Amino acid sequence: MVRRPRRGDGGQATVELAIALPIVLMVLLVIVQAGLVIRTQLLVTHAAREGARVAAVGEDPMAAAVASSDLDPSRMRIDRSGGSAPGEMVTVTITYQAPTNVPLVGQLVDDVSLTAEATMRIEG
Repeated sequence: MVRRPRRGDGGQATVELAIALPIVLMVLLVIVQAGLVIRTQLLVTHAAREGARVAAVGEDPMAAAVASSDLDPSRMRIDRSGGSAPGEMVTVTITYQAPTNVPLVGQLVDDVSLTAEATMRIEG
């Protein structure tokens, strides 16, 4: 015996999909935005290490940090602290305002402030 659906139940799946699909789509967009922020944090950390490495050999850490990644220089603040004599430690701190520009999510969340710090010994 084959059961046939009752009359009036045919649109239930369509209504459930119409209710759930926007929520699932929003969750996917949030996951994409979080992945982009994590990627940017890795780039900021790499730029801080590169800036500290260059500062340890006596050159300008700002130019090296900017050149080492594809981060927007207008959103980046680079601070150098520490000694200047061989054997002393130099620290480069980078603060970056990561944009949240994924559709829908970017309008709900402000830009994220990311910070990375790297310290190295100055070479002689």
